[in-house]
Amino acid sequence: MIVYTVGTFDLLHVGHLALLNHCKSLGDTLAVGVASDEVVNLYKPNVPVVPLEQRVEMLQALSCVDIVRPYHALEYVSGCKAVNADIFVIGEDWGSNTHNLDVNAYLKQMGKEIAQVRYNPRTSSTKIKQMVLAQFNAPRNLH
Repeated sequence: MIVYTVGTFDLLHVGHLALLNHCKSLGDTLAVGVASDEVVNLYKPNVPVVPLEQRVEMLQALSCVDIVRPYHALEYVSGCKAVNADIFVIGEDWGSNTHNLDVNAYLKQMGKEIAQVRYNPRTSSTKIKQMVLAQFNAPRNLH
């Protein structure tokens, strides 16, 4: 069974690790799609802090990840086809945009599965960025 999930994976953190380990537990092979900066710009206000090549390298270093595949268009059908996914793992914020509905229809037609997961409440890249900014902008006590 090949499990496929997608994301930005900026500022790799324990929430990402929990997600990827969970995905790996669903099958034999875990393939991860990594959004390019151009794709991220289509649905998030800021591009990732970490360049795509480095995000790919970090994911490739994880023992639970077997395949890392950057993607440069906001659609998921080609990724599912490329890795021959049996299960496509999505987050709780999965919506009804065209790119979501297209992959949903494709997977249903092919008899494949969609598994939805909750995000880890412990952290997120956004929370990490907010904490860094808060610390950077905080008045410093020099005594």
